[in-house]
Formats: sequence, C-alpha cells, structure tokens
Amino acid sequence: MSVNNDSIFEVVIGLEVHAQLKTKTKLFCGCSTAFGSLPNSHTCPVCLGMPGALPVLNKQAVTMAIQAGHALNCDIQTESVFARKNYFYPDLPKGYQISQFDKPICLNGHLDITVNGETKTIGVTRIHMEEDAGKLLHQGADAIAGATHSLVDLNRACVPLIEIVSEPDLRSAEEARIYMETLKITLEHLGVCDGNLEEGSLRADANISLRKKGDTKLGTRTEIKNLNSFKSVERAILAEVERQTESLLAGKPIVQQTRHFDDATQKTRVLRSKENAHDYRYFSDPDLLPLVLDKAFITSIKEAMPELPMDRKKRFMTQFGLSDADSMTLISDIDMLHYFETVVQNQPSDLAKELSKWVIGDLNALLKQRYVAFADCKVSPSHLQELVNLIQQGTLSGKMAKTVLQDMVDTGKTPKDLVAQSGLAQISDSSQLQSIVDSLLDANLDVIEKVKAGKTNAADFLMGQVMKQTKGQAKPDLVRQLLLESIAKR
Repeated sequence: MSVNNDSIFEVVIGLEVHAQLKTKTKLFCGCSTAFGSLPNSHTCPVCLGMPGALPVLNKQAVTMAIQAGHALNCDIQTESVFARKNYFYPDLPKGYQISQFDKPICLNGHLDITVNGETKTIGVTRIHMEEDAGKLLHQGADAIAGATHSLVDLNRACVPLIEIVSEPDLRSAEEARIYMETLKITLEHLGVCDGNLEEGSLRADANISLRKKGDTKLGTRTEIKNLNSFKSVERAILAEVERQTESLLAGKPIVQQTRHFDDATQKTRVLRSKENAHDYRYFSDPDLLPLVLDKAFITSIKEAMPELPMDRKKRFMTQFGLSDADSMTLISDIDMLHYFETVVQNQPSDLAKELSKWVIGDLNALLKQRYVAFADCKVSPSHLQELVNLIQQGTLSGKMAKTVLQDMVDTGKTPKDLVAQSGLAQISDSSQLQSIVDSLLDANLDVIEKVKAGKTNAADFLMGQVMKQTKGQAKPDLVRQLLLESIAKR
C-alpha cells in the first residue's frame, strides 16, 4: 500500500557514509588493500588480531582524512584519539574495531548540494577514522537468509575508512541520494577514495525518522545498514518512510531498530534492536597514542589539495563556455574528466569547447555502447585532437568524422591512417567538383529556372545529387557556392 504522508509528516534523514581510503596498505599494518585477491591472502598478525601484535598508524590515511575534512569545511582537530569499539561478529577477528569515538579527527563541517536547481547546505557532524571489518561469504544462497554456512575472508579487515556523519538535515530520499552522489564526486576529485560502490569502497547507513509537520522534536529513528548504491539509498529510504507512515497512522509506535533493505522485495526488515554507544563499551585503545597534529601540517595539506569539483565546474563554464549540464557531466565521471583535461591542455578556448562536444557527446556514447570506461579508451587524447583538426582543415565533414571515430574506438588507429585506408577524405578540389556541377546543371535546366526565379531551396536537390555522386565526400559549402555561381552565369 502506498501512503501519501506529505501533508502529515516530515521526513528526517541523516547519513553515515563509510569511504575506503585509497591507500596501498592497511590502517595499522603493511598488508595490501588491493581488491579481488585470494581470500585471506592480505593478512598478518596485526590485522588478524594475534596476541602481542601491535598496530602502527598509516600516515597517508591520516593525510587523506584531513583532506576530506578540509573539503567538507570541517574543523580539523589537533588532537584525536583512537578507541576500541567492542562487539562480537565472525568477521571481526580482534573482537573489537579500532575507531574514533568522543575525539574524532574532524568536526563541524558542511556540504552544499543542488536540489531542483537550488543549493542546500547539509551539516557534517564529524568525520572519524576507523578500520574495516572482514567479509562473510555466504554459501548455498545469495544472502545470509537460506545460506547453509558462511566463510570468512579477512582481506578487508583493517582497511582504512573514514566515516562521514551528516546532521539530520536531509528531508527526502532524493536529497539523500544527491548528497551521497555529491560526496562521492568530492572524494574522487581529492583522490582519497575511488568511489567504487560495487566493490564496497563507498557505502552508507541511513537513519530515518518521521515527525508531524511543525514539530521540532525528532521522532524515533531506525537505521538501514550497508546501502551500496545510489538507487538502494533512495529506494530503501522510500520503503522505510512508507513503513513508518503506515505504523504511525495505525497508532503503532516506531521501535528503534537496525534494519536491512531487501532489493528483491523492496522492503526493509529488522536485523536487531538498535545499539547505543554504551553497548559498545568504548575505551581509548591502549596500544595507540593520541594522534597529535601540528597546525602547520594541517595547513600544508590544505594548500596542496587539488581543485574541488564545484570549483572546477565553475571554471569550465567560465574558461571554455560550457553549459552547466555539460560541466556537471564532466565532473561526475572522474575518468572522463581526466581524459577531457588532457585533451584541452594547451588548446585555445574555442577548440576546447569543440573538443568537449566530442568527449561528452559522440565519444562518450560510443564507449557506453561498448561498455568501455574512459580509462580504457583506445582513442588517445592526441588522436581526438587530430580528428577535430581534420574537420577544421576541411579534410573531413562532421558526418565523416563520426564514422572515423567509431573505427578509432574499435581499433585505436589514428584518424589519418583510417582516412587513408578508407578513402573518406572530403573532396575540396574546385575543379573536380565543378565538372560534376556542370554535368548536373545540363541535365536539370528546370531547376536552374526555379533558382533564378528566387526558389533557392531548389538548389538543395542539386546539392543532394552532387553528394550522392561523390558518396558524401564533397565539401558541402563549396558545392553550394559552385552551384549558385554556375547558375548565375547561365
């Protein structure tokens, strides 16, 4: 049953986004963070929680956490503390997770998102560092429900994460999705997270509650765990809002719970009662000293940061005259963005704008048809520049260039080689075209009279005949010029 609660309840949402930091080694040991290796092949006594093994903090992970904090307008703390979060689960070998609790590395930030053309500021409560747990591989079924047994892969254990906790400022499933998309773009541009949702590099927990419109007190919230796609974030929130609305309208109170979203049924189901902080028995990790940062170190990281995505978007619009939509398309695909910036490097702005049309339009469409990412594109930036130059020189028409580009995508050959092989070069020799024009005019005297009578559109028929005879290779503007000049002389 679908319930319209727009006039009754206000939806209140906060997201806790876990982002895997793009380090080569784990947070407290030297094991590799590479994805897709054999189970339990990237482990050591530290990440396996062996007695006596001591953690050593990864400096690069700290740097990346500070970068994220700067990008999200946070106050970077000069002192933060790692704590032990105690709970039992088969994929947690130590019996606790090293995280940050009351003294995180970043506090009091915000992220601006664009919803229906308007900017909305979403508060960021905190960013804290923590290690990831391992992974359970359920056997005999696609999920834990129905599985006969589960295997444990600890390759992911101790992989560095930052958890970005938003304020409860989101008011719809759409806003939550846009917030997560904007966060992904920001982290990718910083180079601190690859944003690969399929591999679990970015995932979210959604805290959802309802309250009567006009109320200021928050309602009882539920948490939906491990949402690893933008669609699942939006759909899970919509499903939970509908469930809570039905309960409240039926006079049933909302119970604080942790829930799971089932993509197959598009429903949420209860996992367990919601834990509070005291359930985890947090205490400072005795094996790790407080993390004390020098203010000059924090400042140096900010000064070395790359351009943020929204700043880059504005620059593209100003420098190259790109539209808001095209600029957004570029910054939303990090591989396409890097390709574009290589293509337009040291190019005049008018040529850069023309190149952007080919990158965002034809090349992007061809790669999508072939399920190829820009990172794996066979068309080098220099070859795309060469293709556009051939158009500007009159060697190729735009239509011809599209045909050549298809072959470039499939073969990786240069446009000049492909033009030479296929004989696609545009005919721009006036004498060669003049003979064709004269022959056609002799055979179509009635068309000449129509053009002379002011019906210049009649020349389009002759244009079509020339293009047909030259198999589309005649230069169109030269053909039209020769036709009109030759008719005027008759």
